[in-house]
Amino acid sequence: MPRTGRPGLSAQQKKELWIRWKDGQSLSEIGRALGKHAGSIHGVLSASGGIAPRERRRRPDALTVLEREEISRSLAAGRSLRAIASHLDRSPSTICREVSRNGGVKRYRAASAELIAIERARRPKQCKLALNKPLNALVAERLAEDWSPQQISGWLAKHHECEASMQVSHETIYRCLFVQARGVLKRELISRLRSRRMMRRGKTSTTDGQPRGRIIDAVSIHERPAQVEDRRIPGHWEGDLLSGAKNTHIATLVERRSRFLILVKLEGKDTENVVGALVREVDALQAGKMETLTWDRGTELAQHKRFTAATAVQMYFCDPRSPWQRGTNENTNRLLRQYFPDGTNLAEYSQSELNAIAHKLNTRPRKTLAYMAPIDKIAEPLR
Repeated sequence: MPRTGRPGLSAQQKKELWIRWKDGQSLSEIGRALGKHAGSIHGVLSASGGIAPRERRRRPDALTVLEREEISRSLAAGRSLRAIASHLDRSPSTICREVSRNGGVKRYRAASAELIAIERARRPKQCKLALNKPLNALVAERLAEDWSPQQISGWLAKHHECEASMQVSHETIYRCLFVQARGVLKRELISRLRSRRMMRRGKTSTTDGQPRGRIIDAVSIHERPAQVEDRRIPGHWEGDLLSGAKNTHIATLVERRSRFLILVKLEGKDTENVVGALVREVDALQAGKMETLTWDRGTELAQHKRFTAATAVQMYFCDPRSPWQRGTNENTNRLLRQYFPDGTNLAEYSQSELNAIAHKLNTRPRKTLAYMAPIDKIAEPLR
């Protein structure tokens, strides 16, 4: 059956993805480097809990394709298993097992034997916590008491010094939480970790030198002109991100006086992507339609100075953890959940589809506007 949908990542792209993730790059940065959406990158990472899958390697002493072909030719020529083993410098028992598990002397084929060997090597090996129930229970108990995996590993090594079966590395505990949570350690134990992350990041990863994590020279909402508060003058907007499944987002912009809405498609949540998309939409507005924009403390607007320089729109930022300071936007985002329920993949919507949804809200009469529609209110001349 032919594959449908977007093409996946190649083996080389996946290798580069894990290198960049280990180096501390964001989902959006990795996505731009690989030409993929951030949601696609998140899907690959979350499938293995942010831990790079181990590269499959065959044992040094495993039979090779050439050896299997020689076995097949020798059997067809009527040679004994011992003669074949001697010719290949292998143990007779190795050749005997190889032949008996792959059809026997009369039906042995090198190609099918090789495929079976590859498939057998792919089988996931159960981790130590899956095989040792007492150790599993003890680790789960300590995690529930807010111990870190490293503390648990060190404590086990000290108190079970002579019992290797009751010792486990902290990395194995992380792997069981993030990768093998199904049936090994309960997934809710992840919430006991101090980082509260749902994916593992390598200890060498860093965000030093990256603009994420802080907003420099943010102008507080308390410095915003009083005329913005009373809603009598148009041109003052509030903005935020609406989040969906697979780390997808859209930006929502709402004019305070008219409740007029603009939805903005985003390729990623990083500040470069968000600011670029906002600049594009603001440039499409008539001159003077946006004088100020109030945002929360999300670092997607870390490059707010670039936004202001490109649009002449003054940015103001709310206090931390104070969403009510942009109540108009918060209320509009709740209305949007009618069209974008929790769990919706927002990357599937084009800008034209977002425009159509915004138009529905903009042409709907609003009680707070005395049942005028936002599209009529924003066009209303000032008295």
